[in-house]
Amino acid sequence: MPCKLQLVSIFSDTTTLCVHLLLTLYLLILHPTPPSFHAINQPNMAKLFVSLSFLLLIHGCLAYQPFFQQQNQCQIRRLNVQMPIERVQSEAGFTEFFNSNEQEFQCAGVEVIRHQIQPQGLLLPSYTNTPILFFVEQGRGIQGVMLPGCPETYELSTEQFEGRTDRSTDRHQKIHQFQQGDVVAIPTGAAHWLYNNGQEELIIVALLDSTNYANQLDPNHRRFFLAGNSQGEQQQGEQQQQQSQPRSWQRRQQGESQQQGSDNIFKGFPAETLAEAFNVDLETAELLRGENDQRGHIVFVERGLQVIKPPMRHEEQQYRGGPQANGVEETICSMKLRMNIDDPSKADLYNPQAGRCTRLNSFKFPILQYLQLSAERGVLHRYGIVSPHWIMNAHNIIYVTDGNMRIQIVNDQGQEVFNDELQEQQLVVVPQNFAVLKQAGEQGCRWISFRTNDNAIINTLAGKSSVMRALPLDVIANSYRLSREDARKVKYNRQESVLFGFPTYGGGM
Repeated sequence: MPCKLQLVSIFSDTTTLCVHLLLTLYLLILHPTPPSFHAINQPNMAKLFVSLSFLLLIHGCLAYQPFFQQQNQCQIRRLNVQMPIERVQSEAGFTEFFNSNEQEFQCAGVEVIRHQIQPQGLLLPSYTNTPILFFVEQGRGIQGVMLPGCPETYELSTEQFEGRTDRSTDRHQKIHQFQQGDVVAIPTGAAHWLYNNGQEELIIVALLDSTNYANQLDPNHRRFFLAGNSQGEQQQGEQQQQQSQPRSWQRRQQGESQQQGSDNIFKGFPAETLAEAFNVDLETAELLRGENDQRGHIVFVERGLQVIKPPMRHEEQQYRGGPQANGVEETICSMKLRMNIDDPSKADLYNPQAGRCTRLNSFKFPILQYLQLSAERGVLHRYGIVSPHWIMNAHNIIYVTDGNMRIQIVNDQGQEVFNDELQEQQLVVVPQNFAVLKQAGEQGCRWISFRTNDNAIINTLAGKSSVMRALPLDVIANSYRLSREDARKVKYNRQESVLFGFPTYGGGM
């Protein structure tokens, strides 16, 4: 530890340290004089040892560079309102992408997409190299998340199936039902699908943490489709005319059209191989490859999706395991994947004049510990204010679902990097430790925040539990050249904790 501290104090960044160490090893290769090696007359072994060390150091330095490149993306002088820049249209809905190439997304290491699925629309099965945390903005639906090793606890062995007679049987893993206001978690690499079984469009906004520890590919969100063929999809928006496509759909091989998207992974296998693997005929194997499927990644289910599921009110009392239980289903397999964050009775902060906030962390929602993500649902009444604050250990992505609010953000140099109004379906990325103040507009505001830590900690600047309240009165007076009376006003005038009602200025205790 002392050696590490000394090196860090001498060399301001890892690149400089690597360069100095590489030069030192290079000189040792040219002039190897380790006494211990000469004592046993092994100069060649000395050269070999130093050469291997040289290669290992190069590998380590190169591997470390992406981390610092990502950190350098946070040298931000100006933040911007973000909105979807491209839409990928399918048969029964579309997906919108926010521009992940923007510096603030690069800084936070996240990507945001938005699904809009028509009634009876099915988002085809797929998996990603990132964890996903999504918020149900509107509608309701059902979801399957296929976890390896988990038993098929939903099964049907009678002739009655969803109100119709059918002699075929089925069994599958648990079906999760969700509705407006739910936050749903999907682990990295878990295959999943969504279906809109409601009467209105299903709208979902999803955060994908592409720099999460579980992603060992690269800092890009990649979606691996298990079905369909996105070549039939239509892309709309600014990036039709630009070279930089959203990362999850773009082709990475040179020479391929930028207008084509990601194909079903089965397409990469020969039909004969698939026929053998699934023990089916060649015609069925060709359908698995999906070459002639032009419906896109969201398809319409004509007669409605027929799955085995209990009524929603009984979902939390479902059968867990049985005589053939292997123990796994009592942990990962039974882990809760959704939680409602829109219920006013569950608010963590409440001020009838200002609004409410509900926070969702790993203490309430244990799977977030694996995802290293958390969320907050906020509601502000007309002109309500959230105390100026910073988040100590996470980036914060604020997405407005209803109304509007003005947000002001200040960086570490005391510079205003954002002062703008956020409207519905717009978002802003607040880097870690940047100070932020939020105030609702005339119609009030509702928002969802995604945070890159499973237990994000907020530190307020004003109010009952703020930094100012924790400071001695004389420290405040001397820091800001205030009289003790004015310092007392700064410290005690605001009696609320975090949510402030319609602003008033001045006044005594």
